[in-house]
Amino acid sequence: MSTPAPQHVHDLVGIGLGPFGLGLAALADPLDDLDAVFVDQTDGFSWHPGMMLEGTTLQVPFLADLVTMADPTSPYSFLAFLKATGRLYSFYIRESFAPLRSEYDAYCRWVAERLESLRWRRRALAIEEEDDHLLVTLAVLDAQGATTRFEQLRTRHVALCLGTAPHLPPSLETLAATGGPAAVLHSADYLDHKPQLLEAGSVTVVGSGQSAAEVYRDLLAAAAPRGTRVDWVTRSERFFPMEYTKLTLEMTSPEYTDLHRALPEDVRDGLSRTQRALHKGISADLIDEIHELLYCLTAGGRELPSRLLTATAVTGARTNGDEIVLDLAHSLTGETAEHRTGAVVAATGYRPRDADLLAPLGDRVRRDASGRLDVARDYTVDDAGRLHVLGTEEHTHGVTAPDLGFGAWRASVVLAAVLGREPYPIERAIAFQTFGLPAAH
Repeated sequence: MSTPAPQHVHDLVGIGLGPFGLGLAALADPLDDLDAVFVDQTDGFSWHPGMMLEGTTLQVPFLADLVTMADPTSPYSFLAFLKATGRLYSFYIRESFAPLRSEYDAYCRWVAERLESLRWRRRALAIEEEDDHLLVTLAVLDAQGATTRFEQLRTRHVALCLGTAPHLPPSLETLAATGGPAAVLHSADYLDHKPQLLEAGSVTVVGSGQSAAEVYRDLLAAAAPRGTRVDWVTRSERFFPMEYTKLTLEMTSPEYTDLHRALPEDVRDGLSRTQRALHKGISADLIDEIHELLYCLTAGGRELPSRLLTATAVTGARTNGDEIVLDLAHSLTGETAEHRTGAVVAATGYRPRDADLLAPLGDRVRRDASGRLDVARDYTVDDAGRLHVLGTEEHTHGVTAPDLGFGAWRASVVLAAVLGREPYPIERAIAFQTFGLPAAH
């Protein structure tokens, strides 16, 4: 009588293949003592296709690629991609640290095509405990997204790289769901709907950050010659630039993350609201470009086909025939008004995706008072240290969570926990300044 072969147990299963999950996979690839597999429900890598506007760049340097800050010698670096595609010298002569957004997307797809550990069209359904390992249940999808069969992966560790999903305010979400002749959409879907928006007669952009500014500039440049009006409404008190000074950038450091994670939950939440200019502002160059466009459009005494409203919140939304009626409230004056428009593009940000697949683990997964994942300093959410979270821990770790340049550092921490050694040396002190009070001497 033969003995059944033991079921295979991986060291690590990664769920989600955005930049942070893909970076973890790229850093895991050369490690001979690591058995890792990475899954995603999509057909292949794609990074914000609806915002791939011509000429737009990242707001971080090329060094903030998938791997360089952990391993500058990696064959999966952005510079290796440029060399392989014959663009290294062109990039050098260009003398700009900021890659084109389209080129960053192409770079990530180039890396994904070279990794044998990736499994596409796999939707993670649940994570359970089974003996001394974790059991990940997956739905295998066809090209249309329908389930064809189920798979199960056994693993010692799981890395949740679930990313974020577009967020609409409740009133706009209701209109977007009902559909109709007037368009309401998130900026994530902008390019697919741009021709429709230009035919709407008038468009209102809602939001305050880089995406709102990029959509507004792109739409206004195309719409003004057609007679289509484009307005911009933001609840921020000004069109604020992203802060990019050197000592401020040191907040994307292990030392600041140590401080932020150690603070009480309510203090962290308050900081997240006040630190918006660190990563949710508009690039200063883009603000200047928009002003130049407005100046050119009004040359010769022409009337500006646009209105820019700050400190103005959208408090309600409804349709009236082919129009959308927005209820506006000014936070400083207390005034209210109705604003009529043919379409709305809401650049209203993203929210972490639900981690419902953790439900079978019950209270073994730590959560804070607000029900969010309580991510420890080492990026785990369980006392056993087997469930790792990458990229959606802004509420616990602060500004390093969404920062592309910190992704490789965080991946290094996760890989060290899985292997019990540091395959990539982890810099624990990089800032000149001290966050918090220094220890007594």
